[in-house]
Amino acid sequence: MKRTIFCLLSLFTILNAQEVDPNELKCLVCRSTVEEIETVLADVNPAHQTEFGSYRLDSDGNMIRKKIPLAKSEVYLSEVLEGICKKLDDYVRARYKSNGQLTIFNLLSSSGSMNSEMSKVDIIQDGDLNRSLKYICDQIVGEHDDEIIKILQSDETDNINAICTTATKICDDEISPDDKQDEDSDEIDRTEL
Repeated sequence: MKRTIFCLLSLFTILNAQEVDPNELKCLVCRSTVEEIETVLADVNPAHQTEFGSYRLDSDGNMIRKKIPLAKSEVYLSEVLEGICKKLDDYVRARYKSNGQLTIFNLLSSSGSMNSEMSKVDIIQDGDLNRSLKYICDQIVGEHDDEIIKILQSDETDNINAICTTATKICDDEISPDDKQDEDSDEIDRTEL
């Protein structure tokens, strides 16, 4: 009897498994990773500065040092990149009920409650319990950390497209400003819970 139930459950899981395009998933992970990085950097006090420079001396015998915002410091950005993929532990794969489009999203809103997107999607069950999202993030950050840091240090206003589409070529298409506005309104909805 137990064997029959196990076989039926296994068959049900296999039949409900939905194919996911690995390139599309990697693009979604890249975009979510950049969004998480931007969230961390937005929390840094803009007045907080760090010194950098060399041990060279100028003509008066003083060390040449410059101050930059902490959020633009290569050391700080490297530390952020080192831990950013842990945030994807709370993400899941899903498809929107309205159009079947693949998405990944954080199960928890920024306030700690359940994400309001849960009612709009069907969660995709997979064998690795979405650990592959963190693995993909680690792979992206590991392969492209120099480009990511360079873009984050620049005055680029569209980090998602600059990193995921232009620099790393992970995504084939850019997010249009209208799509970003829709995502921002979704984020506002999520934080209101």
